[in-house]
Amino acid sequence: MDQNEQNGKKQIALNIVSAKSKHKGFGAGSIELNNLSPVIIDNGEAKIDIGAMHAKSKVERNIKFSTNREDVPNGRQVWLVWVAVDRTEEGQLYGGATACEMWIDTEARRGWKLLAEHVNRMDYALKRRFMLDELGPEARAALKTLLISHNEEWWNASPDELKEALA
Repeated sequence: MDQNEQNGKKQIALNIVSAKSKHKGFGAGSIELNNLSPVIIDNGEAKIDIGAMHAKSKVERNIKFSTNREDVPNGRQVWLVWVAVDRTEEGQLYGGATACEMWIDTEARRGWKLLAEHVNRMDYALKRRFMLDELGPEARAALKTLLISHNEEWWNASPDELKEALA
């Protein structure tokens, strides 16, 4: 039994909703986010934060964002990584992952991010692309540790492109 189960908390899973689509009417062609999860990397620690799906992650709450990077001179770098989980006949795997940058100054309650970039990167992850080049060594290590600890079988089945990007 892990620590989350002992505390009575449910562990957040990378699969948010089932893969079966029951909706066949209006909006049937809309984007499916069932197999997409946001991971926040802050201070060298990676965590799944479902709130980031709607720009309401723990680090984003109560922060006024600007598109001007100069508005946040004392901010810290925080990464949002979109992780897509694929299902194949052999099982599940990490099928796409893209990183987006933000800068957050918690004391001043100010932040910088480009929302359009976050949306585009989410789309790229859904299209099974890997865009992790901008992550530094500490952030790469944190993301790799999270993905392996969350489900090592998925990691082992994932494309070499992901493993090389996080090496």
